[in-house]
Amino acid sequence: MNSLIVITGPTGVGKTELCLQIAEHYGVDIINADSRQIFAEIPIGTAAPTAQQMQRVRHYFVGSHHISDYYSASSYEQDVLKLLQTLQHPTPITQHPSPNIHHPIALLAGGSMMYIDAVCNGIDDIPNIREDIRNEMKRRLKAEGFDVLLEELSSLDPEHYAIVDRKNPRRILHALEICHQTGKTYTSFRTGEKRKRPFNIIKIGLNRDRDELYERINQRVLDMMEQGLEQEARSMLPHRELNALNTVGYKEMFQYFDGAIPLEEAVRQIQSNSRRYARKQLTWYKRDAEMQWFHPENVKEIVNYIDSRL
Repeated sequence: MNSLIVITGPTGVGKTELCLQIAEHYGVDIINADSRQIFAEIPIGTAAPTAQQMQRVRHYFVGSHHISDYYSASSYEQDVLKLLQTLQHPTPITQHPSPNIHHPIALLAGGSMMYIDAVCNGIDDIPNIREDIRNEMKRRLKAEGFDVLLEELSSLDPEHYAIVDRKNPRRILHALEICHQTGKTYTSFRTGEKRKRPFNIIKIGLNRDRDELYERINQRVLDMMEQGLEQEARSMLPHRELNALNTVGYKEMFQYFDGAIPLEEAVRQIQSNSRRYARKQLTWYKRDAEMQWFHPENVKEIVNYIDSRL
């Protein structure tokens, strides 16, 4: 049976180098599972793999889209499942002299919780939003304000309103888009059914001692600044309303550009919000009983564990 190795963990833990070594060991490509690294315009602030790293191992879903493109966990699920069929069955089975020619292993690596969950467990069949509906909701957000739309969601879908992140405009808008396009609630499309996959899934979580992890996160933000995060974020100012830029690193820099905070405070907030996001990731992942945890420098242990599950 084919196997999908999933390697994940909090931001800054050291996934990139470990995954390169694992990919080289098994002779496979890396399927990136980071919802922001897919955007070509923001490689510094998303800590995307460098050109040198991508020369070592081929990566999919790195710089593959533009910040103006609509892309979702559902889109990612469909694209990855299609890619896996190609990677694990590169030519039709009928053309194989032996059924064992295809590569039985694939590697999915990254820190986006929803993307990984979509591939491993499936995601609800929520309709794709029509362009006219999306544009109308953007217009209303700008003209009427977020609070009005938030109140509308509480009326149209009180069940989803009770659990949704009410500080995330994109999620509020998406739920309203579903309500207006289908005439049904967003909640009605959420079944939560786990889908069976035609491959064995091996889940590996990476973690470090908290002080060590926080130190790495703080230093990585400083490294991003040296690499040109300020210039990258400034080039994104005309597009600041896009969902792709509603993320740590850019939100704080936009506040600095607005004159709301000094540069030193923006850097401090990026570090703080990155640490907060890492805690959120760990809370999510640790609910998964299938996840086996390792320190990212214990490569031999990780390889031995993978071999025992293949």
